Amino acid sequence: MKKIFNITLVIAGFALIFISCTKDLDTVPLDKDVTTSAIIFDDPGSYIEVLAKLYAGLAVSGQEGPSGNGDISGIDEGFGQYLRGWWYHQELPTDEAVISWNDQTIKDFHWQTWGSSDVFIAAMYYRIFYQISACNEYIRETSDGKLSERGVTGDLLAEVKTYRAEARFLRALSYFHAMDLFANVPFVTEADAVGAFFPEQIQRADLFAYIESELNDIEGKLIEPRSVYARADKATAWSLLATLYLNAEVYTGTAKYAECVANCQKVIDAGYSLNPQYQDLFLADNNLNNNEQIFSVAFDGNATRTYGGTNFIIHAAIGGDMNPSDFGVGGGWGGTRTTSAFVNKFPDETGDIDSRAMFFTNGQNKEIVNIGEFTDGYAVTKFKNVQSNGSSGSSLDFPDTDFPYFRLANIYLMYAEAAVHGAGDMGAAVGYVNMIRERAYGDNSGNITAGDLTLDFILDERGRELYWECTRRTDLVRHGKFTGGGYLWPWKGNVAEGSATDSKYNLFPIPSSDIGANPNLDQNDGY
Repeated sequence: MKKIFNITLVIAGFALIFISCTKDLDTVPLDKDVTTSAIIFDDPGSYIEVLAKLYAGLAVSGQEGPSGNGDISGIDEGFGQYLRGWWYHQELPTDEAVISWNDQTIKDFHWQTWGSSDVFIAAMYYRIFYQISACNEYIRETSDGKLSERGVTGDLLAEVKTYRAEARFLRALSYFHAMDLFANVPFVTEADAVGAFFPEQIQRADLFAYIESELNDIEGKLIEPRSVYARADKATAWSLLATLYLNAEVYTGTAKYAECVANCQKVIDAGYSLNPQYQDLFLADNNLNNNEQIFSVAFDGNATRTYGGTNFIIHAAIGGDMNPSDFGVGGGWGGTRTTSAFVNKFPDETGDIDSRAMFFTNGQNKEIVNIGEFTDGYAVTKFKNVQSNGSSGSSLDFPDTDFPYFRLANIYLMYAEAAVHGAGDMGAAVGYVNMIRERAYGDNSGNITAGDLTLDFILDERGRELYWECTRRTDLVRHGKFTGGGYLWPWKGNVAEGSATDSKYNLFPIPSSDIGANPNLDQNDGY
């Protein structure tokens, strides 16, 4: 899959049916129709090629790479790339990351002062719905009727049915992102005709039920766990279901911790195991010999060139006295660091005790006096374009490092959190957490007992284990510590020592351009 993403096939029918999107003055989808779906799918090989384009939608930003023929217009392709946008929304508003740049409203993310006209929020919103539209078209063109019309039979028919299930997973993933960030959003599926109309707004609880039903329905149609790298399989669906259920009380008002445990257990029973070395999970060859990885967003220095993704995560974290060659790249962008509140969650900042503490401190101030100064705040050295043998990736400009979207340690921690809520087995939960901590500490000196396993501990442990992996905002919201004054970190609320923020920031606003264009949409409260 890392190589198949090199395909730059343009799919007809991605005429985005969100008429409200086409009226956006800042970030509008481009017309990519250069041929017809019928011509494309006349070639049997196109089914896997177009599916690759759907997966690539998470990794690249357009048809050429790294820029020049973007999927959406009105914003730099790097800023508008899917994973980079998701990282912005999940990391920058939290204790885990700040950014020094002055690009438009980017600092508003950490300050939690954004508004409905924010261009970065709009870019994420439209990127999500571009991806949903692409998935809808693929699902539409691989229906039983369409396949029968084209005479697709035998092994190809069976393969395409699996591909269709994967496209449905990718659509469910994007709808999950939409639900998590924006709550009540426009809703369109393959059942809607292609053309201009005003999509209806679906309520968050109803979207939750839709995602849940989709994932349960496709579970048996997906490939077996660990059979093909970087493609959605049964364990990928179970992992997203577990995440959905862990956050169910936020999304619907009703807790579903038993369902979270059930899906975590399916993943645990599927034969995954923790990678012996934590650092190896974030290196340029993390696609190899990695039995912890459940689902990755795949990158290749030659085939998936983008200014987003892990290229952004690695380059933006390098500056000051840091040597770019130590990270397998030719230079740094001097942007992202972390806060002292997050550093303080580790027993020491050197990594000598807990090896997950990967910070560059030489020439860096622990406290952030000026967010715009890269040397204020410790730098994070977690992701690198370096292989486990010490050699650099295939390119000094574009990393080979894949992004670990779901991995076993996250599943263990979800199980443990659900167990604290009364679901699952506490003994098993403690064992799973201690497996994670024994890897981090190198022995059992960091092991915990059942009495240590509290919600506050789990939130901190998820931070220590999963930082910069796009879980933090959702975790803080679930624990009631994202907004308000219950948990403060430097520059929350645009105050050096941190201050309480309005609860409206638990959600992002639907872009004002879409609210103005679609009479069926209501804005989130407070915006």
